[in-house]
Amino acid sequence: MELKSLTSGDLILLHASYSKKEDVIRALCERLKKAGKISSVQNFYHDVMEREKLSATGIESDLAIPHGKSEAADEPSFAVALLDRPITDWPSIDPDNRVNMIFLLAIPEKEAGTTHLKLLAELSKRLSNSDYRKRLFTAEDVTDFLNHLDDYDRKINNQRSDTNRPLVLAVTACPAGIAHTYMAAQSLENAGASLGVRVRVEKQGANGIEDPFKADELAQARAVILAHDVQLKHVNRFDGMTVIDTSVAAPLKNSEKLIKQALDQSKQTVRPSSKVNPEPIHRTEEKQSVGNEIKQAVLTGISYIVPIIIAGGMIQAISLFIAQIFNMNDLYNTAGTFLNLLHSLGSGMLGTLMVPVLAAYVSYSISDKPGLAPGFAAGLAASLINTGFVGGLAGGFIAGYLMKWMKKHIKTSGVFSGFVTFWVYPVLGTLLVSILMFLIVGKPIVLLNNYLVDWLKGLSGSNAIILGVVLGAMVSFDLGGPVNKAAYAFCIGAMADGNIVPYAAFASVKMVSAFTVTACTVLFKKYFDNDEREVGKSTWILGLAGITEGAIPFMLKDPVRVVASLIAGSAITGAIVAYVGVGLPVPGAGIFSVFFLKGPALAEGIFVWIGAALLGTVVSTVLLLILRALKYKNHAEKNKVGA
Repeated sequence: MELKSLTSGDLILLHASYSKKEDVIRALCERLKKAGKISSVQNFYHDVMEREKLSATGIESDLAIPHGKSEAADEPSFAVALLDRPITDWPSIDPDNRVNMIFLLAIPEKEAGTTHLKLLAELSKRLSNSDYRKRLFTAEDVTDFLNHLDDYDRKINNQRSDTNRPLVLAVTACPAGIAHTYMAAQSLENAGASLGVRVRVEKQGANGIEDPFKADELAQARAVILAHDVQLKHVNRFDGMTVIDTSVAAPLKNSEKLIKQALDQSKQTVRPSSKVNPEPIHRTEEKQSVGNEIKQAVLTGISYIVPIIIAGGMIQAISLFIAQIFNMNDLYNTAGTFLNLLHSLGSGMLGTLMVPVLAAYVSYSISDKPGLAPGFAAGLAASLINTGFVGGLAGGFIAGYLMKWMKKHIKTSGVFSGFVTFWVYPVLGTLLVSILMFLIVGKPIVLLNNYLVDWLKGLSGSNAIILGVVLGAMVSFDLGGPVNKAAYAFCIGAMADGNIVPYAAFASVKMVSAFTVTACTVLFKKYFDNDEREVGKSTWILGLAGITEGAIPFMLKDPVRVVASLIAGSAITGAIVAYVGVGLPVPGAGIFSVFFLKGPALAEGIFVWIGAALLGTVVSTVLLLILRALKYKNHAEKNKVGA
């Protein structure tokens, strides 16, 4: 990427004097507007400052890279300020960072996932090179600065080609897969060049796996450094090698120390030859808190179930829409027909496949590949005993920590290595996890489910408003989990007994969570990350089909705020529908339920049924946005205090 093509002399401020972050960002925004790169200083400045609330844009080595993905940006560009005196309170990854050089990136909203990633990655890589930074810092004038932008040091590439030097491999990965991933990689390569060591880095970031290792590199390498905050892929390649396992921030603090540690550790490790069995992986791990391990496991599980939720929900919705629009309900309900099979595929992805995948990859995050089979088993067990994704999540943690314990106490070395890996781990692990799920974990959840159904029956009749509030809260409490299913079971049972009001409330409430997710992520993007915004774009369609599972990733990432917000709006929706007495004798019709509503006049019933869902959505949306805003405000204040 040629950086000079994205800026100009008018966008470079040398020897500037600003004491506050806000002042220098506004000054750069004004330069961008004058150069015709943005349409509005105020709008773009607002978007940049909202991004500042999410996480620190100060890095290390006197640098900061604020950026704005904004509709006010007309074309990709960046402006630079080089200060005479540093800004000491700019929130940064390195708490001791004193910001002297600021790169402000302006990215059009439509290019948020393409140019934005490439530019941020390229800048992060180049600025990690101390020689490159020095040339920019000491530029005599704007022309000199521009000339140095693409004068990137080739010293590292020359070091790589020198096969007489020891080779150390490294893998970097951060949750966002952008800046830290590339900066850690470049920092390791720079340190290797200084130490006379060849360092090859594979980046597992937002663009997938970049610069993957070749077979000859794996054979020649002395050691491997894994610098990551998320689960890495293909770590089994490093069996038998010395592996230093650490966070993605560690190379930014002291890459030379990590490389020396890896080389020293490798002297104590005998690499296996092709004639002997591999030795266990030699790892020197930084101690990770249980809380961080659990968070990483949940995020890993979410990343694997989101495509399943979207695909399954959309397929189910499409089959339902076809049946309703073309009056093909008989075909839809006849087993073995195309529409019925299509519906079964979508519901199977949500009801049968989603929970085992969630459990499996939660377990995988904790215990690596040996955790997959027991994790899948835990998820299937949760489905068999109707504990929903709550049971699956619990099963994933049980499987993960059980397999982590087994790996520690049942080694895979020697002649029994294959037997342990392919028989003991999957068979014994699956058996133990299944026993725990069936006999211990599952029973309390099932008992709770049955208790809720019996309790709901006691609320029917004259307690219509209370019943509506309770049903609404239950629907959105776990979004298709056991509590939601308890509410569903009660509504179906009530329908069979001739009481069609509970299911009408249930069906109206099911739209609230999906509509709320879409409203929040589309109208108020600043409080949600890219993954959440992408999911939110289609969740409203799932809501029209009466599918609540689309909001599950949001709930798992931020359970307290999301669940509290959804319950509040859902309770209001349920109370309104139950109080007015709208009834629904047909289950599972989604938005097309409006044609089957009973009770008041049809127009009034439709108005109440849809209006209650929209009112509940407004309440949940406002509450969730308030809670998210408070969260990011507190986060920003903590960063400011720690800077």
